[in-house]
Amino acid sequence: MLEIGALLGADRVRRPLERETGIAQTIVEPASLDEISELVRKCESDGFTLAPLGSGATLTELRRRPVDLGISLKRLSRVIAYEPEDMTIVATAGLTLGEVNRLCGERRQRLGIDPPNPASHTLGAVIGAAHSGPLRLSEGLVRDLLIGIQFIGNAGRVVRAGGRVVKNVAGYDLMKLMTGSFGTLGIVTEATFKIRPMPERYAIATASFPTIESAFGAAARVHDALPLTHMEVLSPGYAKLVGYQPNYLMLAGFSGNRDELSYQRDKIAGLLDIACDILEETGAQELYRRLRDLSSTNRSLVAQISVLPAKLAQCVASVQRFTMEALHGTGGGSNDYGIDFCAHAGVGVAQISVEHLMSAERASQLVRRWRAAAREASGHVRVTSIAPISRGEISLFDSPAEGAMKLMRRLKASFDPAGIFNPGCFVGGI
Repeated sequence: MLEIGALLGADRVRRPLERETGIAQTIVEPASLDEISELVRKCESDGFTLAPLGSGATLTELRRRPVDLGISLKRLSRVIAYEPEDMTIVATAGLTLGEVNRLCGERRQRLGIDPPNPASHTLGAVIGAAHSGPLRLSEGLVRDLLIGIQFIGNAGRVVRAGGRVVKNVAGYDLMKLMTGSFGTLGIVTEATFKIRPMPERYAIATASFPTIESAFGAAARVHDALPLTHMEVLSPGYAKLVGYQPNYLMLAGFSGNRDELSYQRDKIAGLLDIACDILEETGAQELYRRLRDLSSTNRSLVAQISVLPAKLAQCVASVQRFTMEALHGTGGGSNDYGIDFCAHAGVGVAQISVEHLMSAERASQLVRRWRAAAREASGHVRVTSIAPISRGEISLFDSPAEGAMKLMRRLKASFDPAGIFNPGCFVGGI
C-alpha cells in the first residue's frame, strides 16, 4: 500500500478505526475525482478490492471480511448548487443528510429521506443502501427523489446520468440502477435530488389496541380515507420504547395548514372506534424522531420485510406468531420476549427484530421462516443487522428468481469487470 500513499500523500492514508476494522484493511481519503479515478485504476491493475465508505454503519453488517481499501468520502462534502426556486440540490456524496436538511430548512424545504439518525448518513450511503424511513409513504423513496448522479466506474471513468432539472430524459436511468447497489457497481461521488416544501403544520394521531388485527384494521381505515404523511403500527415492545403503554400502537402522521389539520383530526377521530390522542408541533416532532430511530435500537437480529401492501398485516401477524412459538413456545407476548416490529402500513414494509441472543442455527431457521412467509405475500426479506455469532450462517439477501439473478450478474460483470467494487456485498454474493 506504499504506492497508494504516493498517490495521495501519507496524511490521507490511515489505519481503520473502530467499526472500519471489519470493512477495510486500509482507509484512504481522496479529495477529488481525479484521485478517486487513480485509486480505482491502481486497484484494478494490482488486484486490490475496495469499498466506498461513509460512516460505515451499513458495511459493518454487510462485509464478511475486510476489503483491501476503504475509500472514505469525507473530503467530498459540500453543496455544489442549491436552487430553492427550482427545488433541487446538487451535492457531493460525502455530505450528510443532516447537513442537507439544515441548509434546506432555512428556506422551509427538506429532502424527504429519513433513515434512522440522518445526521450520520452521507448522501452516498443513502443512495447505496437505499435508506428510507416513515416518510416513504408521502415523500417516496431515494429512487423517486434522485434526478441526477455521478460516479466513478471501471477504469476510473467518470460516469454521469440524469441532470439538474426535474424534467430531464438524458441517457439511461442509471440513478435507479445505482440506488441500492451497495457500492458494487462504482463509487457515487455526486447526486442531484428533488426537494420538497416543509409542511406548515404537522401532527400525529395515536391509538392503542389490544390485538394486532384491530391495530392494522384501524390503520387501513385511516390510510384509505386520508393523504397521510406516514402511517405505522408498532408492536407492544416498540410502543413502550416510544413512550406508550405496551399495546399495539397505531401512529398516523398528517400535515397541512390549520384548516387541513382540523379536518384530518376530526376525520381520524370519526374513523376509530376508540379514543385517540393528537400530538402537534413539538410533541409530534419528538414522537416522530423516536419512531424514525426505532430500527437503530440494538437487537440481536433485525430484518426488513417487503411485501404487497395489502398483505402486510397478515404477513407481519404470521411472522410474529411463529417467531414467538419458535423461540419461546406458545405462551407470552412480543413485549415479554423482545420480539417486535415497526410496520409501515400503506407501503408494504416492516422491520422486525429479536432482542435476545440466540444460536446461529436457531437464527438461521427463523430467517428461513420469515422468508417463506414473505414469499407467500409476494415479497422478500433482507437481514439488516445480526449478532456476530450468526454472521456467516445467514444470507443477508433473499434469493431472487433465476432470470433476475442472471441479469444482475451480467450487470456486475459489465460495470465491474475486474471485480474490485465491494465484492460479496449484494444478492447472490455479487
